[in-house]
Amino acid sequence: MFKKNSVRLLITVLVCITSLFMMVGCTKQETTASKDTSQKNKTVKIGLSMDDLRLERWQHDRDMFVAKAKELGAEVVVQSANGDDQTQFSQCENLISQGVDILVIIPHNGDVLAPIIEQAHKAGIKVLSYDRLITKSDVDYYISFDNVKVGELQAKAITDLVPKGKYFLMGGSPVDNNAKLFREGQMNVLKPFIAKGDIQIVGDQWVKDWLPEEALKIMENALTANNNKIDAVVASNDSTAGGAVQALGAQNLAGKVPISGQDAELASCQRIVEGTQTMTVYKPIKLLAPSAAEIAVKIVKGDQIKTDGVVNNGSKDVPSILLTPIAVDAKNMADTVIKDAYNKLEDVYKNVPKDKWPK
Repeated sequence: MFKKNSVRLLITVLVCITSLFMMVGCTKQETTASKDTSQKNKTVKIGLSMDDLRLERWQHDRDMFVAKAKELGAEVVVQSANGDDQTQFSQCENLISQGVDILVIIPHNGDVLAPIIEQAHKAGIKVLSYDRLITKSDVDYYISFDNVKVGELQAKAITDLVPKGKYFLMGGSPVDNNAKLFREGQMNVLKPFIAKGDIQIVGDQWVKDWLPEEALKIMENALTANNNKIDAVVASNDSTAGGAVQALGAQNLAGKVPISGQDAELASCQRIVEGTQTMTVYKPIKLLAPSAAEIAVKIVKGDQIKTDGVVNNGSKDVPSILLTPIAVDAKNMADTVIKDAYNKLEDVYKNVPKDKWPK
């Protein structure tokens, strides 16, 4: 009798323990499911760290990024470093301390910002590198345009017009990884011409912070050093092109020396239709900024991110989304920049007689 009772008691205990484990398991599953649902439905807080809002280009990016994020129900905290490395580093630390869910960074200097990735990860925050790659770091994702292609478009446009002659190369900021990629693309096109002796590089300088006033001084010195005998300028963006065109204009050479650009800034588009700048490379921000905002929200919510491959940043192969840039000159201005409402017809052509405006 004692043994039977003992067996019954043991069975009862085992049943109770099993039930308890099942209850705990269900509770854990419910808690996990609850957390997953909570993560999906939470308001995403994005920290957007921008290099320099003094440049027109980045104002477009900010406005479109914020608009798309709001459409997706996300909140964006924007900070601009005005081209200062330490300021941007401190601002990123501040965004981390504010408890943002993700950092989206347009780095002034990709090398300097590398340690911020580790800080973000320690706080459980992922980082999306926007337009410029944060180098030598464990950055999570990268979204930009094919920047080597940008350089190729720039050099091709100029070599099509001037297949022989003396070339001046005006690079961008020496601390901007994109500037190096643009130069890589430019040289892909220029090297065969140089090897044949058709093109002679008479100067090659980088422009601090992409500033037009720096480009102006560099171009003035280049013209003086070469007795104004420069046949073409490959400038890496519109700000540097603007400074160079100003220097060329002072020597009555504006419009006579082909010059490239990039970003489709209003001033550069005006120069193109007026004939003082040859081309620009249009990177449709209407694709880049909203895509970046959408990806940032997806990353936080744990959704799958479709990438186009990887770009090595010196430390890892970073999953990347790369969009296609477009070469723009006076012939296709109306069908690209103006059609996309990036710049308005009346603004681009305001210094051109109305009978010369596109129909």
